[in-house]
Amino acid sequence: MASNQKDDKIIKEVKKIFAVHLKKSGLRKTPERFAILEEIYRRDDHFDAEVLYIHMKTQNYRVSRATVYNTLELLVSCDLVRKHQFGKNLTQYEKSFGSKQHDHAICLETGKVLEFCDPRIQQIKTMVQEVFGFEITHHSLTFYGYSKEARENNSLNIVPDLSDTSDTDS
Repeated sequence: MASNQKDDKIIKEVKKIFAVHLKKSGLRKTPERFAILEEIYRRDDHFDAEVLYIHMKTQNYRVSRATVYNTLELLVSCDLVRKHQFGKNLTQYEKSFGSKQHDHAICLETGKVLEFCDPRIQQIKTMVQEVFGFEITHHSLTFYGYSKEARENNSLNIVPDLSDTSDTDS
């Protein structure tokens, strides 16, 4: 029960932030935009726009595909949603309000997104800032590979053996 109260409190807060952003941008505060925001903040995963659209249609929301895509861009512009470009054609989103900085590992076989946090990355950011006098506003670190489950379920053994990195062209 406490988790639902926490979610409701966060949703109330992000709705306020979104309303201010819409007003500043001279855009209408439509029920569809706020329904999309709420659906996103009830999720705990990464998602693409099409998955969100289909989910909302199955929940009997009256939203168009264009409204979902446009609202996602509005939410990105006011930092309530993060947009990730995982690979050439894989754009995914995740809620960002109140979330901790984290990085990603993507399974090339299943598309599954794994999140991880390592304090050494913060140390590297600090070193880059100090050495180069560079102000880092945000970062993105993504590893691509094959999850254990994908490797075990794949009888074709698609993962190449990269353990021998010696140059054989000499």
